[in-house]
Amino acid sequence: MKSKLRIVPIAVLLLTSIVSCVEDLDFSQFNDLQATPSYEAGILYLEAPESVINLVNGTNVFSRNFNFDAFSSDIFADRVLDGVITFIVENTTSKELEVTVQFLDESDTVTDTEIFLVQAAPTPILKREIAYGNSGRSIDIIKTLSTIRVSAINLGDNTSVSNLSDPMITVKSSGKFRVQLK
Repeated sequence: MKSKLRIVPIAVLLLTSIVSCVEDLDFSQFNDLQATPSYEAGILYLEAPESVINLVNGTNVFSRNFNFDAFSSDIFADRVLDGVITFIVENTTSKELEVTVQFLDESDTVTDTEIFLVQAAPTPILKREIAYGNSGRSIDIIKTLSTIRVSAINLGDNTSVSNLSDPMITVKSSGKFRVQLK
């Protein structure tokens, strides 16, 4: 009986401490939540060996359209705030090239264009960052992006060969964007 009498005050003390530490729940806190994570991903990778460039008749090395609807999906387009697309162009060929990257919307209207004049090798890697949103070009360019067109024009000849191993032109890009989750 004595042991039962000792348990009662301990139980009352324990229950009192649990109740005293509980606050009223405030479910409106979700409305005050601000979450804007950044997402980064590769967008494009394209390469053309110098041997293929030398086989092309004329100056148009390549011209390709790439379907890219990732940015125009509602889950991204309705929530993207701003971001940066980074282009990297590397030329290890003996050719001077002009590389053009165009963004097109669903109706094939060009909404943005970047032109890269690339000297024959050896040249440094060309890196360009393009901002979209508050601190750059219109974010609508990104929201409506449906196709990426990449073309290259040979401004040199079709006979020279680079003395570097495995010479090619490489075009790649990635994007980093802030997205409002709520």
